[in-house]
Amino acid sequence: GECVALVGESGSGKSLTAMTPFGLSAGVAAGSAKLAGEELIGMDEAALRRVRAANTGFIFQQPLTALTGHMTVAAHLIEAATQAGGARPTQDALCAMLEAVDIPDPAARLRQYPHQLSGGQRQRVMIACAIAHGPKLLIADEPTTALDASLKAGVMDLLNRLRRERGMAMLLISHDLESVRGTADRIIVMRNGKAVEAAPTATLFANPKADYTKALIAASPKLDAPLPDRPVVGDLLLDARGISVSFQKPGWRAGTLKAVDDASLTLHAGEALALVGESGSGKSTLGRAIARLGPCDAGAVDWQGAPLPERDRMRTSHRRLIQPVFQDPVASLDPRWNVGDIIAEPLQWLEPEADRAARVVEALADVELGADFATRHPRTLSGGQAQRVAIARAIISRPAMLLLDEATSALDVLVAAQIVALLGRLQRERGLAMLAITHDLALARMLCHRIAVMEAGRIVEEGPADAIIAAPQHPATQRLVAASGG
Repeated sequence: GECVALVGESGSGKSLTAMTPFGLSAGVAAGSAKLAGEELIGMDEAALRRVRAANTGFIFQQPLTALTGHMTVAAHLIEAATQAGGARPTQDALCAMLEAVDIPDPAARLRQYPHQLSGGQRQRVMIACAIAHGPKLLIADEPTTALDASLKAGVMDLLNRLRRERGMAMLLISHDLESVRGTADRIIVMRNGKAVEAAPTATLFANPKADYTKALIAASPKLDAPLPDRPVVGDLLLDARGISVSFQKPGWRAGTLKAVDDASLTLHAGEALALVGESGSGKSTLGRAIARLGPCDAGAVDWQGAPLPERDRMRTSHRRLIQPVFQDPVASLDPRWNVGDIIAEPLQWLEPEADRAARVVEALADVELGADFATRHPRTLSGGQAQRVAIARAIISRPAMLLLDEATSALDVLVAAQIVALLGRLQRERGLAMLAITHDLALARMLCHRIAVMEAGRIVEEGPADAIIAAPQHPATQRLVAASGG
């Protein structure tokens, strides 16, 4: 029934510490690790399989990659429930498993595949699989990192309820101290493979001992944190009106899904606008449609008073105006290229006569990386370094606007705070406009002048960042603020 959280920045050894004793990493464990009195260190693979099947459940960060794409939800649950030799569950029992994790219409969900579920539903299916065989220990490795604030709060409440109802122990791995505050009974803080502090949760937050713990607490985004100076806003830069985007649903008779419905927004020079909302609200689709990086069924986009051409008619002079920075920094960089070539790639198309070597060094300096990084490859970079390279690639062509699509959600809190500070500096120094797509209201408040809230493809509320957070009017905004701790 106890929850212990293992907290630290990326690369601190949290997942290795939790997974290696169970044979789920490439590492070799030494020391002692006992589950219900049974020593795991030195146990052979067959015995470890028995322990994993009978007594442990695992929840991972990315449910879409952790679930098997060609298996239905029912097949996943049957496999999980029978892994320790139990009887095949009935249809009613399978429905009860999904009801236990708050998935509506369980009979219909059982027939679906992982790609047909939302992010929150996939995570709940993974939780149902992890507890289907009644484990003694549940290990949750960053179970909410990829989810928006509302889904994150819902999943953590669900895990709390399940462990109390079933008397399970839970080892919760996270890079965000604030996110485990309401769940963990005790917290162990790790850095560079060592535990630097361990204490009951209330004690650790009230009186942190280690300097690293203090830094983690300070870096956790908060809705009431002091605000930095924001740059002065200039003339109207971008005016998007009546944007609508639809996608074909799977199946020949399924019809279409309206992802964005008659959405409008404006952006001024030097201004940062946050586009926030729950997963599936249409944020990224709207941002890509405006930047001419994705489809747009209807609507108009003006740039400094002149129409911005459709995606297939964009000229080089238009392409350089808006540059994107994506969520997963490593996945957005070509692993075969070195950093210098990655950063210089836009110049090949946008400024073929430019002095690329000098511009790469300049761009690296702008994102606070040394010139020696130009010869390195993405696999040698940390998550924060990779995101800095992605930002350098975006700014090397000297755009007027950045499209930031969840640019910090894959990073731990210390690195995310550094990236937010870097973006703020670039915005002040260059007068950059930014459209920041995020599910993090605290980040939106720290970086942006205004916030626009989306729900079901529509912009339902818009206004100054502080006003939106202090007095949310729409229920969707109120849910986001409440889930973010406001």
